[in-house]
Order: sequence, then structure tokens, then C-alpha cells
Amino acid sequence: MIIRQEQSNDYDTVYQVVKAAFAHSEHSDGNEQELVATLRHSKAFVPQLSLVAVCEKNIVGHILFTKVTIGRKTELALAPLSVLPTYQRQGIGQALMTEGHRIAKELGYDYSIVLGHPQYYPKAGYVPASLYGIRSPFEVPDDSFMAVKLNPTSELLNGVVEYDPAFGV
Repeated sequence: MIIRQEQSNDYDTVYQVVKAAFAHSEHSDGNEQELVATLRHSKAFVPQLSLVAVCEKNIVGHILFTKVTIGRKTELALAPLSVLPTYQRQGIGQALMTEGHRIAKELGYDYSIVLGHPQYYPKAGYVPASLYGIRSPFEVPDDSFMAVKLNPTSELLNGVVEYDPAFGV
């Protein structure tokens, strides 16, 4: 498996990967692929943090981290993470997160937040965001709104997350 930065000629394939990944997800609104397309044209987009997983020359997974504001700091939100159903439960999502976190840290980001499954994301180091002083702008269970500290020396935050308007929050 190779993980690399998404390129513009990947967009159509990534659209289909995201759509297929969320087709039967109980917490999906069915528009994750549209969110990715919209975020690519937003101020929150960080091209280096739109990554694809390639197996046997085929894109089988995608991850996107975009900028959010927490208090006075610019940090990241992971949304969405997508792996084709036939490739799920093989470590591809974890590998995408690991590489995304590595690049994000190199770029100077201290935190990544995610709204997601509380049994999945802790495997990549995510804990309830409230432990870092990070609050959601909407009502959500504490164990589903998570953050990972990318830089161990970074200070705790104290603020509500402000998402890009593309998220519709």
C-alpha cells in the first residue's frame, strides 16, 4: 500500500470511494463525497492533508484534514475518513491517520479533532476533546467528539471549534 497526496486527477475516483465507504453507514447523511468536493475549494483546505491510499494501483481509501479555529488557534478537523468496504478492517484507515498526523505535525499543527465512532478513533490516539479544553459547537456525546494532541508540548486549548462553512455548522 502507498499513501500519497491526492492529485486533481484523483478527484472522480475519490468521490466514488467516499460515496461507497459511507453508503451503508448508520451515521452518514449520504453527502460526505459532496463535502470533500466542497472543502477542496474552501479556505480550510490543506492540499498536503488530502491523502489517498493506493493498493495495486487503485485508490482504496481517502482522508481529509481541514483547518478549524479553536479559540485563537488554527488546528485541524479530520473529516471524512473513507475506505472502500472491501478493504475495510485491514488497517488502511489507521495508516491514513498515522500519515496524516505525521504531516500535520510537520506543518505545525498541534491538534486534530474528529466527530466519530468512539471505539475506532481512540486506536489512533483520539480521546474526548473536552480533556484538551476543546468544545463542540453543537450537541454531541462527549465520547464521540474527540481530539488527538499531535505535539506533546503544545498547550491545552480552551474554546469552541469553528468549522468552515462547508460543514454547514
